[in-house]
Amino acid sequence: MKEKYYLSTAIAYTSKVPHIGNTYEAILADALVRYKRLRGYDVYFLTGTDEHGEKIQQEAIKNGRTPQEHVDIIAGEVQDIWDTMNVSYDQFIRTTDPKHKKVVQRMFEIFYEQDDIYKGVYQGHYCTRCESFYSESQLVDGKCPEDGSVVQEADEEAYFFRLSKYQKWLEQYIEEHPDFIYPESRKREMMNNFIKPGLRDLCVSRTSFDWGIPVTIDEGHVVYVWLDALSNYITALGFDPDGESDELFVKNWPADLHLIGKDIVRFHTIYWPIFLHALGLEIPKQVYGHPWVLTSGGKMSKSEGNVLYAKDLVKQYGLDRVRYALLRDMPFAEDGIFTHDTLITRTNQDLANILGNLLNRTLAMSQKYFGGVVEQGSELNELDRELIQSFEDGIAKYQAKMDVYHVGEAIREVIELAKKSNKYIDDTMPWVLAKDEDQHDRLKTVLYVLTENLRILSILLSPIMPDSMRELQRQLATDQTDYDTVLPWGQLTQPHKVSQPTPLFERLAENPAAEEKPAPKQAEPKPKEEPIKQEISFDDFAKLDLRVADVIAVEDHPNADKLYVLTLRVGSSERTVVSGIRDYYTKEELVGKKFVLIANLKPIKLRGIMSHGMLLAEEDEKHVRMIKATLASGSRLG
Repeated sequence: MKEKYYLSTAIAYTSKVPHIGNTYEAILADALVRYKRLRGYDVYFLTGTDEHGEKIQQEAIKNGRTPQEHVDIIAGEVQDIWDTMNVSYDQFIRTTDPKHKKVVQRMFEIFYEQDDIYKGVYQGHYCTRCESFYSESQLVDGKCPEDGSVVQEADEEAYFFRLSKYQKWLEQYIEEHPDFIYPESRKREMMNNFIKPGLRDLCVSRTSFDWGIPVTIDEGHVVYVWLDALSNYITALGFDPDGESDELFVKNWPADLHLIGKDIVRFHTIYWPIFLHALGLEIPKQVYGHPWVLTSGGKMSKSEGNVLYAKDLVKQYGLDRVRYALLRDMPFAEDGIFTHDTLITRTNQDLANILGNLLNRTLAMSQKYFGGVVEQGSELNELDRELIQSFEDGIAKYQAKMDVYHVGEAIREVIELAKKSNKYIDDTMPWVLAKDEDQHDRLKTVLYVLTENLRILSILLSPIMPDSMRELQRQLATDQTDYDTVLPWGQLTQPHKVSQPTPLFERLAENPAAEEKPAPKQAEPKPKEEPIKQEISFDDFAKLDLRVADVIAVEDHPNADKLYVLTLRVGSSERTVVSGIRDYYTKEELVGKKFVLIANLKPIKLRGIMSHGMLLAEEDEKHVRMIKATLASGSRLG
């Protein structure tokens, strides 16, 4: 029997059409569930829309619509975007669904009957934008501490949930379940900033507007948006507060993962577990608060003119390029930057130059030398076995990264394997082997190794780019696409006949706008020059101690996606240097090489690791090239 895996996204708020930053969550969730399906899990994937609240009512009035008309339009847009992005959800829930409303009303009644809810008056400040109440002390410069919005004075009759009653239970639960809030930094934030200072009872009804689920026990009240919205994760499965829940709920609850934005971790790790505990239900196994997608100008904002929309990007660049670039460059715990330039760079460097080139070269040689027939012709030699070992190690790293949602790092592991396969072509030189009849069996083995590598790469990348990897597999003419054919290496049936190669990823123009309309000829602009810094004396320069350093080991920085931790030998001593060259060099390209080191820089802690010195490099807008050395380790330069 397959192991179940239930994943949900936060449901999209239907005040406005979501931008690419909101859409990222659905794409990330889709990659994770496709990976889980590959691994043999029985997956249930829930997403949807949050459709009640004061902000929605205001937006509807502004546009001359009823709230229901407004949410019908926006929910349709959201679902269309998710479908455009190839998000493979099992259910799309809307909080205006009758079954959802009915269950939320009954939950409210049960909480009231248990004395978890009481009636009172709310006096304080309310942020319409993030649907949250704040005390005077919580405001920052008199504004909302979450998004800087202007808050409103609130003074209205309301019902409150006794969060304070469950304070000790929640603290103990989080301490006993260290992986419940993920990553660790979010857990510390929740514990130190919200839970340990003391939980305040939560307002769970409103009377100042009427666009919400009516409270059955008191006319004029509607259910506060967070009690309404959070409940979707169980109402969608057919939860019945009176004990007659559907089989879908019995099978899938508790959720294995709630995937949400970092700005709503508080609601999912404080309010939601308490609501569930009060109902006698199990708590979700994990809540991952992912970082935000930023543009080069910071957080996306219509007023700043830096908002990107998924459907526009897909129309301009193609679906899988957008999915790949978003997932490849987003860090696990920190905000990431996504722009047209980063998408173009990733397409050209990773997809066209590395993966697409590997496919084209391999299939073209198979067609040219053996009519497309692929089979192993000779025993594997040491070079083959080294590459195969790299694949087996890389697959293990890929799995370990995907299992803890480090999707960008997992993708990098796969691209590293593609890079090594391209290098294998250069090392084996099939075009030379083809000239010698006695080497044709060796040539067959080389092409078999490359074809098997491509088959494996297509499986590993299928959660990221499902359509493109199906096309790659079509060109390989293989139906061996199950994850259990990844290891052990060498399961490609033989003899096997591959198809003719066709370009999988065309390179994109560096300036796509310029491609649409040729610019008139004009004089070449002079390159922009950086101003020369203030002059220093020769004595200042002489203070730098430049030494030759041998790289003896390279590891990924545990807390930063773009950094390597290098172990260097400088003469008879060793030292650690942290360097931001991970996007430009593989580990194999660094180990065993000699570079120039500024050896007497004061040590500095970089993302938690002490770095003793700096390696010299030259850099332009697109590349970083290390300054190589040839002298013995420890030799002084200058």
